[in-house]
Amino acid sequence: MNVSYDKKRDIMRIKFQEGEYDISKETDEGLIIDMTKDHKIIAIEILDASEKIPRKSLNEVNIIAS
Repeated sequence: MNVSYDKKRDIMRIKFQEGEYDISKETDEGLIIDMTKDHKIIAIEILDASEKIPRKSLNEVNIIAS
């Protein structure tokens, strides 16, 4: 698993496994889950992350910059 944060686009991505997703489902405004066709989660994307996650928490996570 890895966590990346794109400061320019303000998107945090939590990637659980490698692979291409078949389904991309927005479960709440700005919260997107990417899944395989058999509904295994590949990644979760958080749009406008700095508005939804406290800045302190963003700074404390080991972030792989993209």
